[in-house]
Amino acid sequence: MRIMTAHGPAEVTLDEPGDPAFWLVLTHGSNGGVQAPDLLAVRAAALGLGGAVARVVQPFRLAGRRAPGSPVKQDEAWLEVIGALRDRIGGLPLVQGGRSNGARVACRTARAAGAAGVVALAFPLCPPRRPGVSRAGELRAAGTEVLVVNGDRDPFGIPDPADATQVTVLPGERHDLDRNPAAVGAAVEPWLRRWARIGAPA
Repeated sequence: MRIMTAHGPAEVTLDEPGDPAFWLVLTHGSNGGVQAPDLLAVRAAALGLGGAVARVVQPFRLAGRRAPGSPVKQDEAWLEVIGALRDRIGGLPLVQGGRSNGARVACRTARAAGAAGVVALAFPLCPPRRPGVSRAGELRAAGTEVLVVNGDRDPFGIPDPADATQVTVLPGERHDLDRNPAAVGAAVEPWLRRWARIGAPA
């Protein structure tokens, strides 16, 4: 489905079971798409727990641009997408997330979106060649629980455990988190389980 925003259309791919336990809304990085191996692994983990998953191609990518542009405009468009999905989500828990730049969007908008949690994959802590610049404040300002999954060889650095609810570091992984996508899914699954009805006591 396509959702019109003030900054152009976004494209949403839905996996929606009949009676979902929660909603997970995911998005891509600056140069990638919603078919990234780590995003698909997290999608599979959520579906296995009875969640519904929406993967969002943001307007800048749908327009063919690699640079996301203004964070303000990007966040505005994201919140419009979440607003358009609200009728489907209803009162169910909303978890939002993404990889790299998408993780930043998910953190920055979590409070306004009313998200119950954030999944931040390959959070780009420090821009390359700018080691003095840190984006840790975006993690701390999310206003909800944040799970970070980064590789131990990520050139953007690894967030400090104090800056998120949980920081999981995967050995041998770089920024793409594509060496062992199953490990990414396994890292996220226990954290998503809290919003699933599967295995919950009657």
